Amino acid sequence: MREKQKRKAANKRDPRWLGVKGKKKKKFANAEERIKDKLEKAKIKEAMLIERLKRYEVPKLQCPAPKPHDLTGEERFYLKKMAQKGSNYVPVGRRGIFGGVILNMHMHWKKHETVEVICKPCKPCQVHEYANEIARLSGGIPIHIIGDDTIIFYRGKNYVQPEVMSPIDTLSKKRALEKSKYEQSLESVRHFIAIAEKELELYYRHVALYGSPNSRSPNSILDSPKRGNEEPKRIEPTVEGNLDSTISGFSPALSEAEIDSTDHELSETEDDFLGEDPSVGKIDLDDDNVSRNDLDSCDEGEETLTKMLGSSPLYRSGWDADNQGFQSENKL
Repeated sequence: MREKQKRKAANKRDPRWLGVKGKKKKKFANAEERIKDKLEKAKIKEAMLIERLKRYEVPKLQCPAPKPHDLTGEERFYLKKMAQKGSNYVPVGRRGIFGGVILNMHMHWKKHETVEVICKPCKPCQVHEYANEIARLSGGIPIHIIGDDTIIFYRGKNYVQPEVMSPIDTLSKKRALEKSKYEQSLESVRHFIAIAEKELELYYRHVALYGSPNSRSPNSILDSPKRGNEEPKRIEPTVEGNLDSTISGFSPALSEAEIDSTDHELSETEDDFLGEDPSVGKIDLDDDNVSRNDLDSCDEGEETLTKMLGSSPLYRSGWDADNQGFQSENKL
């Protein structure tokens, strides 16, 4: 039960639960109403976060002004090199500057003259604010700032460790973490408000150029004529007689007498072509003469083979009329 109560208490302090409670899904008539509704909710949340952050403000006490230490250039250079060679440092994280940071610095100054304070995450302009705040709370002297996240502090020539090392006007570790969450949420909400205002401005520009989308009817797009769908203009004929003559010349039905006359003319042209062209007959006769000469040459080749081989019992040759070639038989 105790753990459950702790979780509930932690959820109450979570900045994500802050805001206007209501229906999540709403239907809007246009984009303008939707953007205005978002802006209204974001501004309400911004005001609630600012009120919550006021709880973590601590009044600054009037500390005795630290005595100015006049350090020469050689001393500053020596202290800077000594701090860079050493390995003692104090981290400053998302909680920022709280009592634990100042306590750790005094613990380092017990044995070392210098200490490095590393601030991550840190914005470029925030380093100087951290340097001034730490110098006020700890009484140290900022010697050098390296880059955008490192500060070297010197404890002073006549340093005496205080009895209470964590100042009273600082937050505890737990409350510093809660404050950092609210600050992060406030930054994101302000960024969202800037984007929504720009979006609303663009919407007003669009309405000024093209008109509001609600005033248009859905059938206005269909009613408007398009360039591609324009009806072509009709061209009236100048001479009516020419058109009548062309239409009468392409009549679909032909008379039977005309068809018979065309068939008769085609048959006569074919007969004339066959009678006048004697080259066809000559080509056929030439083919017959070539085939006869081939057969005579084959017979002569057979006779010469029989004379050359003689009357040997191992080979007998003859003409095969069916296969049109020589047929040989080998006898053992």
